[in-house]
Amino acid sequence: MTTSRDVLAAMARGEGPADAFIALGYAGWEAGQLEREILENAWISVPVDAGVVFDLPFNERWSGAWHLLGVEVGQLSLTAGHA
Repeated sequence: MTTSRDVLAAMARGEGPADAFIALGYAGWEAGQLEREILENAWISVPVDAGVVFDLPFNERWSGAWHLLGVEVGQLSLTAGHA
């Protein structure tokens, strides 16, 4: 993953990574917000797996990422609760 223009220039010359996935967008957080949300377990981080990004069809990537954590998406509840 990179935001480097040098990598894009290398790709334009036929150099650079063999596989590429380009995504455009914007997400913004206030200072410390992302770190705080991670500490609050609002985010799930998954080890990178090129197979999920480059080999799975787009509509299977989300469940493929969960599978890396050993989670079967069909077993997740759509209802939140507090014990």
